[in-house]
Amino acid sequence: MRIAIAAVAALGALSLAACESSADKAAEQKADSLEAQAAATPNEAKETQLNAAADAVEQQAGNADGGATTANTPDTSPSK
Repeated sequence: MRIAIAAVAALGALSLAACESSADKAAEQKADSLEAQAAATPNEAKETQLNAAADAVEQQAGNADGGATTANTPDTSPSK
């Protein structure tokens, strides 16, 4: 019985680890690149545009699976 419980727990952990797909990782890298460009530009309008594009990439990647993974979904709260 203990072996069965351990096996179920291990499978659960593996399924959670598999939630982040290669597409999620690629989107995160693209968003990170856009954010780095935004931080490097002296033009505030361009910085805002690049950050918005990064947020859109992250949001799309976070919602591509119907919201099953939310670790990479940006916080778009206007109060922050």
